[in-house]
Amino acid sequence: MTTTVDAVVDCIWQANASLGEGPLWDAADGVLHWIDITAGRLHRLDLAVGKQATVNVGEKIGCIALRDGGGLVAGLRSGFAFLDSLTGAIAPINDPESALPTNRFNDGAVDPLGNFWAGTMDDDETAPSGNLYRLEPSGAVSLMRSGFVIGNGIDWSPDGTTMYFTDSTRRRIIAYDFDTTSAEISGDRDFAWLGEDDGFPDGLTVDAEGGVWSAVWDGHRLLRFSPDGELERTVAVPVPRPTSMAFGGEGLSTLFVTSARIGLDPTALDAAPLSGGVFAIDVGVRGLPARTYLG
Repeated sequence: MTTTVDAVVDCIWQANASLGEGPLWDAADGVLHWIDITAGRLHRLDLAVGKQATVNVGEKIGCIALRDGGGLVAGLRSGFAFLDSLTGAIAPINDPESALPTNRFNDGAVDPLGNFWAGTMDDDETAPSGNLYRLEPSGAVSLMRSGFVIGNGIDWSPDGTTMYFTDSTRRRIIAYDFDTTSAEISGDRDFAWLGEDDGFPDGLTVDAEGGVWSAVWDGHRLLRFSPDGELERTVAVPVPRPTSMAFGGEGLSTLFVTSARIGLDPTALDAAPLSGGVFAIDVGVRGLPARTYLG
């Protein structure tokens, strides 16, 4: 049975981001990182003191993750790179799509073995040229799957044996068996679908109980699926285009949600003036710590 939850949703940064994405909680510093993809900006919020900071990266930035050596690892328009979170300085690692100039990296996450996974997409959102890559700590890149228009949210079950990946244009979330020794994936299967009038699944995160959360672009809501793919909970948000989520804060009990205003007409923006903001929600369940790329 699906439950609609009337949670308290606080806007903690009314940023008016064009395409806010990639929230990432750094527990060591008590900082929430997030990005504005199209503006090429990396944002930082020190939650304890409410201090906001922004740096320009200089190109579209699709995803970020914590790096064991300090700073961040990122998927940029120009490929995988290390990223200084304070200055925006870039150190390139590998560009697996140098021959695909209309593609860019989109969402990504670190697996239980310390590899960084990221999907790419056609920037015009029409061609199935998107791919799913695995960046190993050595810097080697492996092509894992292909044929997506928009490769999106990625995360793993608490025991690490299932990987979830969002195929936004087809309105589906895919589940894979994940080998916790080799980091190979197999057993591709549909985990969840959205209907034609239900919006598009975007960013994804998994909570400590194994619930799979999906932000619904053009859906005004977040969805929580049980580990067997049943829709268990719906949480309304005050913007039509929530984009991604991450648990953080004290005890990982707060769900941070990014959003977008890109493509919304003046009427829609008048109805949802907080579009492009970042929100904090207590959804009654805790999250898992952000994993760190070991490169």
